[in-house]
Amino acid sequence: MSKTKKNIDEYFYDGSEIDKALQRAVKEALLKHKIAGNPVASWKDGKVVWIQPEDIPVEDKNR
Repeated sequence: MSKTKKNIDEYFYDGSEIDKALQRAVKEALLKHKIAGNPVASWKDGKVVWIQPEDIPVEDKNR
């Protein structure tokens, strides 16, 4: 089975693989912050807010 590799233009045109990679990276970063006990900054109603580690949402891998 021989697949040709996509070039960079094809990745950007479609965008779905980039979106998936970014979503995985955010989930991993949130989990690492939660485990380390570090808050994360977020944006809400035009202001920066800090989310405390116990309030950081993490996805249940069993779902």
